Order: sequence, then structure tokens, then C-alpha cells
Amino acid sequence: MSGEKPQFRAVILAGGSGERFWPLSTPERPKQFLRVFGGESLIRQAVSRLKGIARAKDVFVVTSAKLATATRRELSELPAANVVGEPDRRDTAAAVALGVGAAAPAAAKGDPVVGFFPSDQMVTAPERFRDVVRRAAAVAARSQAVVVVGIRPSCPSTSFGYINPKTGAFFEKPSERRARAYLKQGYLWNAGMFIARASVFRKLFAKHAPDLCVLADGVPVPAALRRVYAALPRISFDFAVMEKAERIRVVPGDFGWDDVGSYGAFDRYFPHDRRGNVREGPCTVVDSEGNICVARSARISLLGVKNLVVVTTPDSVLVADKSRVAEMKRLFSR
Repeated sequence: MSGEKPQFRAVILAGGSGERFWPLSTPERPKQFLRVFGGESLIRQAVSRLKGIARAKDVFVVTSAKLATATRRELSELPAANVVGEPDRRDTAAAVALGVGAAAPAAAKGDPVVGFFPSDQMVTAPERFRDVVRRAAAVAARSQAVVVVGIRPSCPSTSFGYINPKTGAFFEKPSERRARAYLKQGYLWNAGMFIARASVFRKLFAKHAPDLCVLADGVPVPAALRRVYAALPRISFDFAVMEKAERIRVVPGDFGWDDVGSYGAFDRYFPHDRRGNVREGPCTVVDSEGNICVARSARISLLGVKNLVVVTTPDSVLVADKSRVAEMKRLFSR
């Protein structure tokens, strides 16, 4: 392996469907476009915190073809060709393969380190994030391993997968009892951040998911891309590759990471009144506590209720028990 330091390229995975924050987010404007947390859209924050690690020309986005124009508009500093649209949703295995092909085509010179990052998460300590990514990229540059950024858990969450930092073994979302056991064993949360040389990703696809090799080698022309996607199964990168990979290194991260995966995030990022209500927009709250109210159109008025999420937009209203907002996808399965 050459002693020359390889280039680093970043790929943002931005295939959100707009379900978890409906009706604030929709399929046409999914979660990564929300400007609710931190002032800027989540996808803008995902790109901004890479400054100093990757130049704009070395940042790529894999998104839905339907969202490609909106993504280019949101991230106008990126070359237009760096935003790649998937013709269909096939989960993260296909998205990662396409990202490798976009950021480091097999026909191009060199073997850059490629890092994959979600588009819809919060990081409150971006400099610490950059330090962790630099360390992970350095490990990837001098090895044949996939480096995973693991997040130190703050609670026994059942909403995240876990990683054994000693062995690199992956574990799917557990029961609460098992999550508590994972914490005692020092396991970390899987935040969906993977870093490796492009050649390492290609070898893993060739061994464990050969039908994705055509994407990892380079982005096919649109007609060919549609044909490839039409034949692909829906499968995550974890299931297709990472659970079978033999060389995994884990770099722990502690940089204020937050999945902001449901309306419960409003309790963490917005002020509360004296009875624990979050109120955004025109809201009247009487004898009520622990509610999240987000009024983007019609006024919200609450009387004598507890622990609700109520959201109004120009065309929709959501009323949900706050303890069940993690089940939002059930609203779209009927």
C-alpha cells in the first residue's frame, strides 16, 4: 500500500420518506429538509460539519430522484453531478453501493477513503465530530477494515442497533431487557456511519452482495440505473454486508449525537412552560401538561390534557399520544 495519504470523500445518505415527522415533513419534503432543529435544515448541517474534512467537490449525496432538484437547491455549493438520485427506494445497501460508485468510480485513479453519513441527525459538538471522523479515516486508510463510528449510549434505547466495540459484531434493535445488558457490556449505538477505502467496499459487495457491484463500480446511465434498481431487493447495508464482514473496527464517538427520530426531540431542543408544555406557534394551553404543540397554520387550544403531540399544517392535523410517536409509520401502512 502506498505511503501517500489517500483522499477523503464523504457521502450523505438522504433517502428519507417524511413519515416520522409528518405532517411537518412529507414525502416531497422529508425530515432532512426540516429547519426545526438548529436553525438550518438537517441535511445542511450534515454537510456543514464536514468542513475541514472534505472539500465541497468531495461531498456527494445519494437521495431519491424525486428529491434531487430540491437537494441541489439546498446544497448549492456542491457540484450538481455530486447529487445522485435513486430511481426507486431499495434501502441502504443499494444507496451505499451507489455512493461508492459516485464518489470513487472503479475506473478512476486512486483508492480514496469514503465515509458514509446520515442526512437527518443532530451533532451538537461538530469539532469533536470532525476529530472522530479524522481518527476513523486514518484507521481506514491504513487497513482493509470498515470503520464504524459507535455512539456512547445515554440510555438503554430500543430504537437503535448496537455494536460490540471489541468484535465489531452488530445487533439489531433489542428489547429493553437486552438493551440494558448491552449497556453493561459496553456496547455502542450504531449511528449508521461507515468509513473505508473504496476498494474495501467493492470487495465486500463482490463477496456478500454481488448484484450491487455494478453500482459500486460507477453510476450507470439513467436508463441502465432504472433497470438495475428494478431488479434489486430492499435490504439494509447492515444486513447485506456489515453483519457478514470479517474486518470491522469501531471508533467510539461522543459529540452530542442525536438521531432526532421522533417528535420527542422537541422536548430536548425547545423550551418548556412551567407545566412542561412545548409550544411553537399560536397555542393556548389550559390545565394541561407535558404536551408538544406545533402550530404551523390553525391555532392549537388544549384544555385538561396530558402528554399529547398536536401539530397543524395548512393541509393536515396530527394528534398523538407522546409515548407512541415512535410508531408514526403505522399511520402510513393503512
